[in-house]
Amino acid sequence: MKLVPLSETSHLPRWQRPQVLLFLMAFAMPVAFATWSALLNNFVIEAAGFDGADIGWLHSVREIPGFLAIGVIALLLVIREQKLALVSLVMLGLATALTSQFPSLGGLLIVTLISSIGFHYYETVNQSLQLQWIDKKRAPQTIGWLMSMGSLATLLAYALIVLTWRAYDLSYDLVYGVAGGFTALVAVIAFFAFPQFEGPTPQNRKMILRRRYWLYYALQFMSGARRQIFVVFAGFMMVERYGFAVHEITALFMVTLVANMIAAPLLGRAVAFFGERAALMFEYAGLFVIFLLYAGLYHFDWGVGMAAVLYVGNHVFFALALAIKTYFQKIADPADIAPTAAVAFTINHIAAVFLPAILGYIWLTSPIAVFLLASGMAATSFALSLLVPRHPEAGNETLLARRGLPVAAPITTVIK
Repeated sequence: MKLVPLSETSHLPRWQRPQVLLFLMAFAMPVAFATWSALLNNFVIEAAGFDGADIGWLHSVREIPGFLAIGVIALLLVIREQKLALVSLVMLGLATALTSQFPSLGGLLIVTLISSIGFHYYETVNQSLQLQWIDKKRAPQTIGWLMSMGSLATLLAYALIVLTWRAYDLSYDLVYGVAGGFTALVAVIAFFAFPQFEGPTPQNRKMILRRRYWLYYALQFMSGARRQIFVVFAGFMMVERYGFAVHEITALFMVTLVANMIAAPLLGRAVAFFGERAALMFEYAGLFVIFLLYAGLYHFDWGVGMAAVLYVGNHVFFALALAIKTYFQKIADPADIAPTAAVAFTINHIAAVFLPAILGYIWLTSPIAVFLLASGMAATSFALSLLVPRHPEAGNETLLARRGLPVAAPITTVIK
């Protein structure tokens, strides 16, 4: 790869610029991951006979690479972030293509672990590249458009499944193979088609924990714990409780993606206008109510229509999570972005490793308790968001920093 500083990318053809690569990767990744997710609940129930405990274990194993995302820091000693992102996409694509070849708990745990390494290492590096390559003033809007691009790719994958699954009696082998192969192929082409972009600030290659980032760490931890409950059990509920078939659950995903495609750019503008504090407060208040209503599906025996509305609404609120990224971009030392992205991913997945397995057993006796716990997590996140300043920056990371309290002191722990 030819090395090109970011300051000189304006001389490149438009199709070879950093932002184009970000959008291309944003399109390629969801094709494999969305297909895997859309078929997963039906595949594990039909082919592997999973119950709530099994799906909990599967997702716990899937989150182990996220917990170990800190390993990205070690890899960056020998490979650049851009290359690592594309190699990780190839790994995700190939593992997705092989998923249906292992219709058992043991087999699925292994292939899921491999695909998850690709997914989580890609996401870790991709977040770092976004914050390095996108100007702070345009970050909320641009990240919103990147999210919309991902939604478009997911929508196309879902649409193809809905239109062809029953009409052509497709198999899990074919759909997983085509989707995973597409993602891997795009990553290989991008690896050779784009030059190697070099950011203006060399990134630290050590694990860095800064006390002044404590609120960012806390928000990441709560986000990972809360999101796992939705990712693991919301879709599983639609199949287990309401009997959704593959094309029906995929159609629900499509509606969700259309809503996200419309909402994400608008939410990016809203974050830029109202600020991260207001956006996060709005997100967590909305999620608190939605998870309470999820519990109501079981307590009041509400119908499938209500469940579908809650599923779509949940995803729209999740789109506001981009405010966590832009909050960190504003308070961070530019050299900390890559190592802190890895640390944050690990923190985000601390609860994700054990929570799905534990809650899987709780789910067997009380799905209501699972969703009430998620509601409590949303309330905790709301309380933390109250500490985000209206205009965060280095030295003004939290409202406590403004008052001169010691928790915001710039103490740094560096682990080599």
